[in-house]
Amino acid sequence: MRGAKTITRVDLYDAIYRKVRLSRRESADFAELVLNEIADCIARGETVKLSSFGTFMVRKKAQRLGRNPKTGVEVPIEPRNVVVFKASAVMKKQINSMGPRRGDSFSQVVEAHIE
Repeated sequence: MRGAKTITRVDLYDAIYRKVRLSRRESADFAELVLNEIADCIARGETVKLSSFGTFMVRKKAQRLGRNPKTGVEVPIEPRNVVVFKASAVMKKQINSMGPRRGDSFSQVVEAHIE
């Protein structure tokens, strides 16, 4: 999706401010509280499932052999944990059919989803 707008935390705060009518400070605090809770759960290795949105989970990756694309030299890649997001069926349907169109603002998308 070329030219798509990157949504920032400030955009999220503003959408909450306009839709829920909390003060700007309360909107920012609320968004941070939610984001921090999600991040803390993921960091503990828990799965976070948000109905009609998707699921965040930690996946363990084993050690493997990689290759430096510039030099072609093989390099071991250490075992690690990665965060994976799987969109819900509702989200997939929204993205593929009735979802936001290019040019929709973030607030228009959030408000449509909340209503």
